[in-house]
Amino acid sequence: MRTIIVTGSVGAGKTALSKKLALAARYIYVDVNKIIKKYNLAEGYDRKRKSKIIDADKLSKALISVIKSLEEDESAKGVIIDSHLSHHLPAKYAGLCIIVKCSINLLNKRLKNRGYSKSKIRENLDAEIFNVCLEEAKEKGHRIMVVDTSKGINKNAVSSVVKWVRKRKK
Repeated sequence: MRTIIVTGSVGAGKTALSKKLALAARYIYVDVNKIIKKYNLAEGYDRKRKSKIIDADKLSKALISVIKSLEEDESAKGVIIDSHLSHHLPAKYAGLCIIVKCSINLLNKRLKNRGYSKSKIRENLDAEIFNVCLEEAKEKGHRIMVVDTSKGINKNAVSSVVKWVRKRKK
């Protein structure tokens, strides 16, 4: 079974891309927020950021457990794991790490539309500018593919990943 992780800055387009990929490749889609809730992984709440505090190591262990349980499902071809934290999963559990990128102007607009505070927007824009997810994924040793969603999620982005999946089956 193949595991593809999709990561990137908040608002960059991970979920839209992940769902399209899962549909096109006939993979199981895993929303990490549901895993966090199911395994009670939130260790608190950051009021300033208005977000849950998650221990990346505990999340990785939970994701490994999910991957292993899905491997027992013979109908499962593969899994797409969607989260800005998914790149913390050890590289040996993921065949591909897709880094979703987005133009700063579009990302700023998306985050404003979500009603995020100025400080939360600034933090996420900085994460995009400094390629935080990409650099952390490199440090973990992931095989990386970068997909830019600035002009939407086109068929080329989805088909290039599906081609990668098919090549690995041989």
